[in-house]
Amino acid sequence: MTVTISQTAEIQNFFKEAAGFGNDQGNPRFKQIVLRILQDTAKLIEDLQISDDEFWKAVDYLNRMGSGQEAGLLVAGLGVEHFLDLLQDAKDEQLGLTGGTPRTIEGPLYVAGAPLSEGEARMDDGTDPGTQMFLHGRVLDAAGQPLAGAVVDLWHANTNGTYSYFDGSQSEYNLRRRIVTDAEGRYRARSIVPSGYGCPPSGTTQEVLNQLGRHGQRPAHIHFFISAPGHRHLTTQINLSGDKYLWDDFAYATRDGLIGEVKFIEDAAAAQARGLNGRFAEVEFDFQLQQAKAPTAEQRSQRPRALQA
Repeated sequence: MTVTISQTAEIQNFFKEAAGFGNDQGNPRFKQIVLRILQDTAKLIEDLQISDDEFWKAVDYLNRMGSGQEAGLLVAGLGVEHFLDLLQDAKDEQLGLTGGTPRTIEGPLYVAGAPLSEGEARMDDGTDPGTQMFLHGRVLDAAGQPLAGAVVDLWHANTNGTYSYFDGSQSEYNLRRRIVTDAEGRYRARSIVPSGYGCPPSGTTQEVLNQLGRHGQRPAHIHFFISAPGHRHLTTQINLSGDKYLWDDFAYATRDGLIGEVKFIEDAAAAQARGLNGRFAEVEFDFQLQQAKAPTAEQRSQRPRALQA
């Protein structure tokens, strides 16, 4: 037997009261959002005949997800973060804002305040035995001209697939740097080839993915914030070629135009010229920014992010 009461005037008025519509205090926008959450939750419970046991298991899940700080991982894994990119793409297209390097998800592992360098930087602290990687490229404007003074803020995982700050075994800001482009719009970074990673096997995100019959693996990738005066801020990442999960990224971050081609170089003379004894890798990737139509477009979102002490 299906019983529905959520659309009755009595219940709708009850939800409005719960959402604070009976007073003139608080935040009107927040009240509107909470009311919609209450209405949609009630309709979901009725339409799918959610049992009490299912409901309270969901509440328990939210408690455990919060304590494990996996909310950012879950919204990526369920494709919600990618949906936000697709929605913004559609808004841009409607406004005629096209061209430039594609955006893609930020992910939950950015840390603000990385060391700032002019033109080039070494990102690794020398303790990871991974293959040395030389990453370089240019930042260009909409007309393809180099942008001097652009800030390339980049971060990536180590060979174990973990990130500094979230992995206490790594040094402060390991594999995290900000580089100001030179007069030719170039940036250069020496680092190590990162590894992909998976969701914590016993974590709450993988718990959901298991119920969906999905894996929780990401390909090797490098995150970027690119910014320059007069240009739209770009949040993006490049997924590295040759990875098993390149086009099977659980976070749906791989997009056309965002594949970083990794060239492994075995030449001893070339290695010696770079002060190395063996094999190394090169990745070249250019970024093209759109012109900012308003000053606010130059700034990244106000999404809360970790700040290293």
